[in-house]
Amino acid sequence: MKIKQHLSTSIFLAPYMILFTTFIIIPVVAAIALSFTYFNAIQMPTFVGFLNYVNLLTQDHIFMQYVLPNTLIFAFIVGPGGYILSFILAWTLAQISKLPRTILALIIFSPSMTAGVAMGVVWKIIFSGDEFGYLNNLLIRMGLIYEPIQFLQSPDHLMTIMILVTLWGSMGVGFLAMLSGVLNINKEVFEAGYIDGISNRFQEIIYITIPSMKPQMFFGAVMAVVGTFQAGAIGVELSGANPTPQYSGQLMVNHLEDFGFIRYEMGYAAAISVLLLLFIYLFAKIARKLFAEKD
Repeated sequence: MKIKQHLSTSIFLAPYMILFTTFIIIPVVAAIALSFTYFNAIQMPTFVGFLNYVNLLTQDHIFMQYVLPNTLIFAFIVGPGGYILSFILAWTLAQISKLPRTILALIIFSPSMTAGVAMGVVWKIIFSGDEFGYLNNLLIRMGLIYEPIQFLQSPDHLMTIMILVTLWGSMGVGFLAMLSGVLNINKEVFEAGYIDGISNRFQEIIYITIPSMKPQMFFGAVMAVVGTFQAGAIGVELSGANPTPQYSGQLMVNHLEDFGFIRYEMGYAAAISVLLLLFIYLFAKIARKLFAEKD
């Protein structure tokens, strides 16, 4: 009987395990292995030990001076910012009736599905560096500037625009999970809370809403961490170049693509990917400590 139970369980788990092993376990193991080699995608990999990591952290001035600070600044603003914004929007939508909530949720969620198209069309038009760009045209009409500003080619503006665009498209599945979590809280819990002394909406959020939806909060946090550190196409799409102008929008993913798919230094690119994976793992562990259920 037990053999049949385990057999049926294994059959149901088999598709997931096959896909997980093929697309997660094997690539991660391969990246870790390649990070200790010199590999130019033509010749066989040559073992070099920790040389790629030593060069990355001590010799790669572009990485230490631009890429790492840019990535951390981008992550610390977009990650928590998008996460908090997701919760605020989810909680706000939960306060209105079903039909407008559904419509607004679809509107808010849709940019996360079409972010690439939007970056390529809408945002480039808005921040275009000629007088026909919406923002430049508006500023010129208002008399605030007299000649167009090259927003997408300027080191002073590119990172700010990247953050704004990413926040605009960050309301993805994490936002939907939070909305579901808020809507599924038992209403009797709120009534009990007000009987016990809760006197306003802020206390309701802190003492009831957030503790009652910790699984959704944790899922949203993990998705925010992964999505933030994986972001890289934004700066390249907006500026049209990799590396971005004066490395002002260069993130770890861009640096990885530069060495892996432009210079074909696959071993070095693998070392960057392993470091990126460690960052994701570290921040995911922090999210787990904050929001995972204790039991």
